[in-house]
Amino acid sequence: MSGEARLLWDEGVTRYDFGSGHPMDPVRLTLTMALVEALGLDRRLAVRGAPALDKETLGLVHEPDYVEAVRRASRQPAVREGGFGLDSMDNPAFAGMHEASALIAGQSVAGAEDIWRGDAAHAVNFAGGLHHAMPAAASGFCVYNDPALAIARLLELGAERVAYLDLDVHHGDGVQSVFWSDPRVLTISLHEHPRTLFPGTGWPEETGGEGAQGSAVNLALPAGSSDEAWLRALHAVVPELLAAFGPQVLVSQHGADTHFEDPLAHLTLSLDAQRLGAEAAHAWAHEHAEGRWLALGGGGYAVVDVVPRIWSHLVGIAAHAPVPPETPVPEEWRRRVFALTQGDGPRRMTDGRAPRWVDWASGYDPADRVDQAILATRRAVYPHHGLLA
Repeated sequence: MSGEARLLWDEGVTRYDFGSGHPMDPVRLTLTMALVEALGLDRRLAVRGAPALDKETLGLVHEPDYVEAVRRASRQPAVREGGFGLDSMDNPAFAGMHEASALIAGQSVAGAEDIWRGDAAHAVNFAGGLHHAMPAAASGFCVYNDPALAIARLLELGAERVAYLDLDVHHGDGVQSVFWSDPRVLTISLHEHPRTLFPGTGWPEETGGEGAQGSAVNLALPAGSSDEAWLRALHAVVPELLAAFGPQVLVSQHGADTHFEDPLAHLTLSLDAQRLGAEAAHAWAHEHAEGRWLALGGGGYAVVDVVPRIWSHLVGIAAHAPVPPETPVPEEWRRRVFALTQGDGPRRMTDGRAPRWVDWASGYDPADRVDQAILATRRAVYPHHGLLA
């Protein structure tokens, strides 16, 4: 396998735009790529684009009627067609929606192909990670489910075991749904508890369909959970499951909406904890999947202060050129921020925290809400993998 890392990028992904005032502002993608370039990370890995997916590849996950509905809405966004999730405030139709959505998915699928064929060890598509889209409906700002499409393509190419790790603040419901009864795919989602956040799913008891029990893993953390709790939970569940499952490829989703500045959710992570999560995913890919790692973006609505920095960290980690947290943010990038937003950008690649967590092996507190969440997940899933909860 080539040790090369790749960044999948096409300027056309910024046309994924639900309109003025929508939280999914494509400026977050523009500013992320600008920061990647300002930090010189684009010289540390190969940057390439890939074509939009055709209907056959979209059909690995999405129903033909739905794809056709997206095409119609893309051509006539003012015509509201019910039944496919394209007439809501979350997912309003816009001109060119099909083309932009298929282009984002094309980058993720191309990254998966590069990895499986041995052309690259790691691939990043920070425009991807649209994990809520269902086979026949848009949901949660997501039209086509690029993580599920990338995994389905890996299976089509011959992969027998693929692990999906979702670090977005919201439950990765679309990906879980697609592979609910497929024992070849292990989906692990670490998210805010469904009692307090969309989409209201991701309970620990959701463990997979018949013949695939234990293939869905859900760790639901209480609102307000911060760095140490989140990192403790992540390390208390994920590495043991990956070791037991033995994936050939790790696909991870790095939604930036776990951050304390994010306006749409209630976890309180720092950029520094998010970076440690990305570093952990990278390490687990090397430890459990022979280095095969596809890393995707996801949610994230603090579009200036948070998203560009954490996804630039993700690119640096994949390129084996991690950005030191104390690195000053380049002034040229801050000037770009002002030109695009009339606001100021952050000055350092850190929030100034140094998170530490207590390892699960040292014991747990049955009265602690985070430990209760961890234990609920371990009890629900571990026996299916021959592990002790």
